[in-house]
Amino acid sequence: MKSQPFDRSEHVYRNDAFAELVKDAIRFFNGTPVHSLPPPETFLGTGVYALYYTGRNPLYKRYAELNRLSYGYPIYVGKAVPKGWRQARSSDNALNQSRELIGRLREHSRNITPGSGLSLEDFMCRFVIFEDEGSDMIGTIEAALIKLNRPLWNTAVDGFGNHDPGSGRYEQAKSDWDVIHEGRAWANKCNGAHATKTAVVAAIRRHLKSLG
Repeated sequence: MKSQPFDRSEHVYRNDAFAELVKDAIRFFNGTPVHSLPPPETFLGTGVYALYYTGRNPLYKRYAELNRLSYGYPIYVGKAVPKGWRQARSSDNALNQSRELIGRLREHSRNITPGSGLSLEDFMCRFVIFEDEGSDMIGTIEAALIKLNRPLWNTAVDGFGNHDPGSGRYEQAKSDWDVIHEGRAWANKCNGAHATKTAVVAAIRRHLKSLG
């Protein structure tokens, strides 16, 4: 069978219904209850979440002001996918539910607690649980929320969601987040050349000027 002449238009997928579905999911996300970090209850499920800052760290004063009346400006957005998602894209369903979402929120809590200049009680969170075929939307909704909100720790300051690289891999650089919020024991082992605190703070201030 001969190869067909290339026509880019034959490869472009468009569907207004898909765009509306993403918008509807974001509207639902923004209307979900806000909880302390981590939420006090254990629950099953995977999904998308956001963290909101309300404390007194001068670096993040603008976030505290914007979130005083309503939680509309997340400092971080993330996802928790079903186990095996990257290999087989298995869906989260009644027979295959996990605690990935609550586990991720608790992990973030453990990372914030030792972070210099941060207090866990200054953070709140909201989240959406995606089940069955809906769990295949997790990555899409996370990306849409990041694009819409441009959370500081997703865009201008990298590294908050990082994991311990493990023994033998500490030649990499300490992340921007760990430069300004020292405290994670494994991050202190990273000995690669990293950004200066002055440079990271400058990036934060530029980003905050762009917020509403």
